[in-house]
Amino acid sequence: MTLALIIALPFLGVLLPLLAERFGRTACAAATGLVPLVGLILLLGQRSVLGGEPQVQRMEWLPELGLNLSLRLDGLGFLFALLILGIGLLVILYARYYLSEKEPAGRFFAFLLLFMGAMLGVVLSENLLLMLVFWELTSLSSFLLIGFWGHRSDARKGARMALAVTGGGGLALLAGILLIGHVVGSFELSTVLGAREVLQASPLFPLALCLVLLGVFTKSAQFPFHFWLPHAMAAPTPVSAYLHSATMVKAGVFLLARLYPLLSGNDLWFYLVSLTGLATLLMGAFMALFQNDLKGLLAYSTISHLGLITLLFGLDSPMANVAAIFHIINHATFKASLFMAAGIIDHETGSRDMRRINGMWKYMPHTAVLAMVASASMAGVPLLNGFLSKEMFFGETLAQNMMGSFNWVIPALATVGALFSVSYSVRFIHDVFFNGEPINLPNPHPHEPPRYMKVPVEILVLICLLVGVMPGVIVGPLLAGAAASSLNSALPEYSLAIWHGFNAPLAMSFVATAGGVLLYVLRKPLFDWYAGLPAMDAKLVFEQQVQRVVRFASRVTGYLENGSLQRYAMLLVLAAVVVVFAGLAPLPGIAGDRAQTPLDGITALGLILLAIAGPLTVWFHRQRLTALVILSIAGLLVALAFARFAAPDLALTQLSVEVVTMVLLMLALYYLPARTPKTSSSLRRLRDFVIAIGAGVMVTLLTYAVLTRPYDSIAGYYLENSVSGGGGHNVVNVILVDFRGFDTLGEITVLAIAAVGIFALLDGLRLLRRESDDEGRAWAKDRFPPILATLSRLLLPLALLVSVFIFLRGHNLPGGGFIAGLITSVALILQYIACGSRWVSTRLPLDYSRLAGLGVLIAGLTGLGAWFFGFPFLTSAFGHFHIPLVGDIELATAMLFDLGVYFTVVGATLLILSGLGSVTAPPPSLELREPLLSKEAP
Repeated sequence: MTLALIIALPFLGVLLPLLAERFGRTACAAATGLVPLVGLILLLGQRSVLGGEPQVQRMEWLPELGLNLSLRLDGLGFLFALLILGIGLLVILYARYYLSEKEPAGRFFAFLLLFMGAMLGVVLSENLLLMLVFWELTSLSSFLLIGFWGHRSDARKGARMALAVTGGGGLALLAGILLIGHVVGSFELSTVLGAREVLQASPLFPLALCLVLLGVFTKSAQFPFHFWLPHAMAAPTPVSAYLHSATMVKAGVFLLARLYPLLSGNDLWFYLVSLTGLATLLMGAFMALFQNDLKGLLAYSTISHLGLITLLFGLDSPMANVAAIFHIINHATFKASLFMAAGIIDHETGSRDMRRINGMWKYMPHTAVLAMVASASMAGVPLLNGFLSKEMFFGETLAQNMMGSFNWVIPALATVGALFSVSYSVRFIHDVFFNGEPINLPNPHPHEPPRYMKVPVEILVLICLLVGVMPGVIVGPLLAGAAASSLNSALPEYSLAIWHGFNAPLAMSFVATAGGVLLYVLRKPLFDWYAGLPAMDAKLVFEQQVQRVVRFASRVTGYLENGSLQRYAMLLVLAAVVVVFAGLAPLPGIAGDRAQTPLDGITALGLILLAIAGPLTVWFHRQRLTALVILSIAGLLVALAFARFAAPDLALTQLSVEVVTMVLLMLALYYLPARTPKTSSSLRRLRDFVIAIGAGVMVTLLTYAVLTRPYDSIAGYYLENSVSGGGGHNVVNVILVDFRGFDTLGEITVLAIAAVGIFALLDGLRLLRRESDDEGRAWAKDRFPPILATLSRLLLPLALLVSVFIFLRGHNLPGGGFIAGLITSVALILQYIACGSRWVSTRLPLDYSRLAGLGVLIAGLTGLGAWFFGFPFLTSAFGHFHIPLVGDIELATAMLFDLGVYFTVVGATLLILSGLGSVTAPPPSLELREPLLSKEAP
C-alpha cells in the first residue's frame, strides 16, 4: 500500500493549503510542503528497487476491461518520482516568496498538489489504462496552473493551447494503448514489456507506434507540436520551473523510456523518433538564441533539450538510453534552477525583457553566480553535470550506423545544435548580468530576493556541481537503476568518469563551445538577418485553425441541431438504416443455416396483433388519446410475449413500466390539445414514410439474419454460476445486481440525472389551468371522487406490502428492486391522482431528488465496500444464517445494491410525475374562484 499512499498523498493534501491559507503564506506553504516531504520519506524507504527488482502492487478494479489499480515502482519510476517530489518541494518553498500577498496562495498550492499527484500516477502505474487516466489528469491540472493568472489574456490563451494540444495527443495515445492491449492481450506492464516480438509482428504495430508517438510528441513539445510550450510561459514562474523542467514535459520522454523495450528495435522507431528529436533539437536551439523574453529563451531551450533526449532514445542503443536518462536528470536540475533565477529577476525588476534587464551583476551578485553556473551547465561546460551527458550524447551520435553513407549527418547537426545551445547560454549570462546598465525598469531599484527564495536555486546548482565532479557517487546508483528498468535488460558497460581523454566527442564539444561563443560575439549580422524574416507565429496559425474548426462545427451543428425533434429522429433512424445496410450488404444471403423454431397459433396471433398495433398508432397519431390507448395495448402484448416465453421478470417489469408510462403520458396530454395539428407537408410525410419503411425492413432483415445463424451465448455461464457465484436462483436479478452490476449502476445514475433534469425544467413553470376541453365543454367542478380517494388510501399499505414482498423475493424468484420500485411508484401516483398533490405532499413530505440520490449513493457504496476486502468493485458476498423462530435465511450484499435501485426508481419516477402534475396555475381573475379550492391538476 506504500505506492498507493505516495500517489494518494497529494490528492488527499489538496485541502491543506486551502485550510491553512487563512494563517498566512508561510503556513500555507508549510502545510503544502508536508505532502511531498512525507512522500519523499516513503519513497526513499523503497530505494531497494534500484537493485533491479521492481515492486508491483495490484488491486482489481474493472478486470474485464483490463483496467486495474496496479502500481509499479522500479528504478525508472523511482527516478521520476524523486524528481517530482524533490523539485516539487523546492518549488513550494520558492513559490512562498514569489507569490504576492494578494494572490490566492491556497488555490495555487492546491492546483500544484493536484498536478503532483497526477504525475506520480503516470510514473508509478503498472496498468497502461490507469496511466492514461493520470496522463489526462496532468493535462487538466496543468491547464489550471498555466491559467492561474486568469485576468491575463495570454495566460488564458496559453492554458487553452496547452490543453488542446496535449489533450488531443492524449486521445491518440489512448488509441495506441488500446491497440497494444488488443495485440498483446494485456495492459499490465509486466506482460506488455516482454511482448516485443508479438507486437512488432502484428500488422497493427506501425499504427500503434505512430499513435503512441503522437501522444509523446505533443506532451514533450516535439516539433511540430512545440508551439504550446513558449505560450505556456504566461504561467507564474514556479509553474514553469516545475512543469517545464522536471515534470509535465518529461512525461512524454518518460513514456519513451518506459515503452522502450516494447516499441524500439526497428527502422520505423529509429526514423520517427530520432529525426523528430533532431528537428526539435535544432529548431529549439535556433529559436532560443533570438528570444528577448527571458522565459521565452528558457522555453525554447527546454524544447531543444527535450529534442536531444528524444533523439537519444531514437538512436536505439542501450548506451544511448543511458545517456538519455542521464540528461533527463541533468536537465531537470539546471533548467529548474534557471527558471527560478529568471523568476527572481522578474520579481525584483518587474521585467523579463533582456534588452532592459542589463547589468544585474551589480544589483544581485549572489543570484548572478547561481544563474551563471546553471547556464554553464546548460551549455555543457566541463566539471558540471551538463558536460557529462553532452559527451555521452556526442558519442552516441557518432556510434549510430543506421543511415549508411549519411551517418555523418546526425553528429554534424548535433554539433550545430550544441553550438547554438552554448550561444544562447552565453547570451543569457551576458545580456542579463553584464552588457551595461538597466534600461527603464518598472522597478528602478532591483536587489537580491529574500534569503530563503534563493535556497531552492542553491540546492539545484549544488547538485549540478556535485554531479559534475562526482557523478558516480551522486547519481551512479540512481542512473543505473533507472536505465536498467528502461532497457528491461542488462546495462551496457559505461563510465561516469569526468575525463575520458582526447577523443571525438571531446573535439565536438570543443567545436560547439568555441563556435557558440564566437557566434554570440559576431551575432549582429545574424540578428539583423533574423529580424528581416517574416514573423513566425505558431500561436496565430493555431488560433486560425481553431477558428476554422469552430466555424465548420457551428455550420454542421446549425444544420443538424435546429430544434426540430422530427429532424433528430429522422437522422438517427436514417443513420441506423445506413449502418445496418452496410453490415448486411457483404453477406451472401440473409437467411442462415440454423434450424428455425416452429411458430404456434397463440404466438402467431400475438405477433399479428402487435404488427397491427404499429400502423394503427400511426394512423390515429393525430388523435392523441386514441394513439396512446393503442400504444398501451402494444405494451401489454409485449408483456404477454415475455410471459409466453418464460420470462416472468421481464413481464412484470414491462407491465409496471406500461402503467407508469401511461400515467406520465396522460399527465402530459392534460396540457396538450386533443388532436395534433397538421404541420408537415405531403413531401415530408412521404420522405418520413420511406425512411420508416426502410428502417422496419432493415431491422427485420438484421434480426432474421442474426437469429438464423449460430452464435455464442453467455446464457449458459449465468445459469451455471447464478447460485454458486451470486447466491440467487433468479438468474435475471443476479445478472442485474451482481454479474452486470456496473451496468445497472450506470443505468440508475442516468435515470436519476434525467429525473433531476426534468424537474429542473419543470421547476418554476406554471401553465394556465384550462377551463374547458377543445370543444368548449367545461371541466367538472367536482372534488376528487370520494370512492377513489378512499380506495386508494386502503390500497396503499397493501401495495407497499406487495412491493416489499417483491423486493425480498427478487434474488430467488421473479421480482427485485426495480419492479418493487415501480410498484411503489404506482401506489403513490394513485394517491396523487385520487387525492391531489397538495394532500399527498402534506402527508408525505419527501424530497424525491434526495431519495433518488440516496439510491445511487447506496448502490455505489455497496460496490466500494468490496474493495475493503480485496475484491473487485461491486463483487457481492452472500451467506446462509439461522434465525430463531424464522429459520434459515440467505443474506447477500446484493440486497443493499438492489435497495439502491429501489430508492432510485421511486425517487426518479415520483420526481418526474409529481413535478409534471404541479405545473398548473389558476387563470387570471380579480377574485378567488371556487375551482381553485375544488380542483387540482391530476
